Amino acid sequence: MSLFPSAACLQMEIRVGDVDANLLQLKELFVGQRPAANTLVVLPELWVSGFDYPRIATLAEQTPRVLAELQQLAAEHTIWFAGSLLEKREQDAPCNTLYLTGPKGVVGRYRKHHLFSFWQEDQYLQPGIVPQFIDTPFGPLGALVCYDLRFPEISRAQTFAGCRLIVVSAQWPMLRLDHWQLLVKTRAVENQAFVVACNGCGISGINELAGYSMIVGPDGQVLAGAGEESTVISAELVEEDLETLRSRFCTGGERPWSGDDQNKVVELTQLRDYLALHRKQGSRVAFTNGCFDLLHAGHVSYLEQARRCGDCLVVGLNSDRSVRALKGTSRPVNSEQDRARVLASLGCVDYIVVFDEDTPRNLISSLLPDILVKGADWPEDQIAGAAEVKAAGGRVERIVFEHQASTTDVINKIQHLESGPSGKTGE
Repeated sequence: MSLFPSAACLQMEIRVGDVDANLLQLKELFVGQRPAANTLVVLPELWVSGFDYPRIATLAEQTPRVLAELQQLAAEHTIWFAGSLLEKREQDAPCNTLYLTGPKGVVGRYRKHHLFSFWQEDQYLQPGIVPQFIDTPFGPLGALVCYDLRFPEISRAQTFAGCRLIVVSAQWPMLRLDHWQLLVKTRAVENQAFVVACNGCGISGINELAGYSMIVGPDGQVLAGAGEESTVISAELVEEDLETLRSRFCTGGERPWSGDDQNKVVELTQLRDYLALHRKQGSRVAFTNGCFDLLHAGHVSYLEQARRCGDCLVVGLNSDRSVRALKGTSRPVNSEQDRARVLASLGCVDYIVVFDEDTPRNLISSLLPDILVKGADWPEDQIAGAAEVKAAGGRVERIVFEHQASTTDVINKIQHLESGPSGKTGE
């Protein structure tokens, strides 16, 4: 099987911070409109707590109990629940996490990728890193949490991975109801997938939620729709309809490569123009620098972490002359053109600019990134450009290396292999 046979949306009015009242409301709505066996029941975003920021840590502690209650309901009726809850994290802030809960407990989870800064969500919660799908007995399940709906690349990746059904758990405001209806249908049409989108309704805290939950077919047809009140809607998911549609053309499977990564290597004047356009739309620019000679796993992991700090990542690359000044006459192994081209192939890197000074201080002063990223082995007061960035209102992020590797170690290993057991250089 590759689809749940039917799906439902349990649309409800979320009482902020009142876990027991929200659980009771769910049970009353569920019993009143008891879905058929093996129905996937989608719930709103943070349906059991709402956005109660002052009590967020306490409410996250309630999630295991809530999941246990959902499992009991799922086991009694042979159904599945998908909805977001606060997930406690040991070292970080909680995540806004969509859990899929079945008769045997939690099957999988999806952590909200895009936090809604307009509601200060990014100040209290931790975003998910990878927009993954959930593996279920009915095939892979795509998932989005509220604001994620505005970012088509997430569901695009999930559809390419094999998802034919995408669930959306949301607290979408009445003020943007037209956006909600348009985007839910669009995600269905562009991915040729079923979309089951459950929204909250009524007044939740200071926000009026739109309701209008929808179950949409892969052709954009609304199979079931709610209004503004608390209710349960349901629809059968007919796999043959999806197969027929995709047999004509399948947009989810078409993924031609049209990029030209070498265009990421730019001159400083050009880069400043590009960054000005990005900043005009509110993008946060992250910057890091290095020699990146003989790129290895440690470099890649570091650059991925650096990219997560902002909306785009600029890499300042030491010129060949400055590498020799830092590392000695035997370095770099690869020229600046080759090092830049390899860096450009990384998806986490947006721009590469070569600098010729011994430190990137002048380059950083010229760009003034929002986030200056460096390894945690550097004390902040010794990081070139840190004072200038902070004076301009930016911040410094020091990243702990996940992989203990170095270019020098790689070079030494190659030289050892070339010399052979006898210590003589091989042919």
